[in-house]
Amino acid sequence: MIVEYVRYAIPAERREAFEAGYARAQSALDASPHCLAWDLARCVEDPTQYVLRIEWDSAEGHLQGFRRSAEFRDFLAGVRPFVGDIVEMRHYEPTPVAGRTRAAAGAP
Repeated sequence: MIVEYVRYAIPAERREAFEAGYARAQSALDASPHCLAWDLARCVEDPTQYVLRIEWDSAEGHLQGFRRSAEFRDFLAGVRPFVGDIVEMRHYEPTPVAGRTRAAAGAP
């Protein structure tokens, strides 16, 4: 698995359109056999900053599979107006350092 992080700087007046674009585009992620999970987060301290996190089956699955698919064309149709707002886009390999607290798991 590989994790893609995309950082955006979205002006306040475009925030609603940006989130709506990703709400539409997520159906293309859901349809891709290479996409495992995704989430879009907005910064609390600076609401113009967003991070998109996408889990892919592999870098090849993302770059060769998804990006050459009809799903990618559908995805891009929803987010194309915001491509110029990308601050950083990188792929990361997870490490064994991970966990989930008992509180997050709902344990008393």
